[in-house]
Amino acid sequence: MIKLLFAIIGILVGVIVGLVLPITYSPTYALYISVAILACLDSVFGGVRANLENTFDTRIFISGFFGNAILAAFLAYIGDRLGVPFYYAAIFAFGGRLFDNFASIRRILLFKRTVRKKKGKSENELEN
Repeated sequence: MIKLLFAIIGILVGVIVGLVLPITYSPTYALYISVAILACLDSVFGGVRANLENTFDTRIFISGFFGNAILAAFLAYIGDRLGVPFYYAAIFAFGGRLFDNFASIRRILLFKRTVRKKKGKSENELEN
């Protein structure tokens, strides 16, 4: 529960800082930033999934978050310099994993809800 509270506080602080500070970047970097954000979202969804499976490790999350973002941006940069769209590799890899993690999160939550409903029925049957 404490981890969830920290996550919510972190998201709120990030949104407030993003809205208050007038930070802009050159459109030249839009490709690199968008691929890095996709990699970060993959890490976030993976972290949520790991938390629901009770296998979350902060070190793995942090290293994956920054490592994936740097790798994705680096692939986009190298591809841009070579004239080859390497960023497609990052889009396919991280995009596919993002949807896999989302599907797993959905299944876990639905399973937990089903188990909770069954437990509630069992307890109600015992009371009657």
